[in-house]
Amino acid sequence: MNRRKSLQALAAITAGAAAIPAAAAPGPIQLHVNLEVDPARESEFIANFRKVFQPTIRKQAGFVDVKLLKFRQAMVGGGPGAFNYRLLISFQTEELRQKWVASADHQQAWPTLEKCLKGAKYVPWLYDVV
Repeated sequence: MNRRKSLQALAAITAGAAAIPAAAAPGPIQLHVNLEVDPARESEFIANFRKVFQPTIRKQAGFVDVKLLKFRQAMVGGGPGAFNYRLLISFQTEELRQKWVASADHQQAWPTLEKCLKGAKYVPWLYDVV
């Protein structure tokens, strides 16, 4: 997936999330992004998360938390397939998360992670915190 297709996919995700009525999701959100990290670039990916992505997202309006999880094992059922990492991003509202995605900071920070992905790259799921 090239940069243009990645940005188009991200825009589609954002547009779909924007279709959720504000009354249905007024509070905090959490985005779960399953990532297929290239094992050959795993060290680079983790370094970029810690040195670039994490410090950049932390200064965004409405930011709550960000975590990077590495899959260890499935306790029941099958595992996540090729997706070996999960990125958890929390914001006070979906609107504030969308502002982060549209920001110049995001346009600089996200590609440092995305360049270390392969295959399907990522699958995002948006949750309301209840």
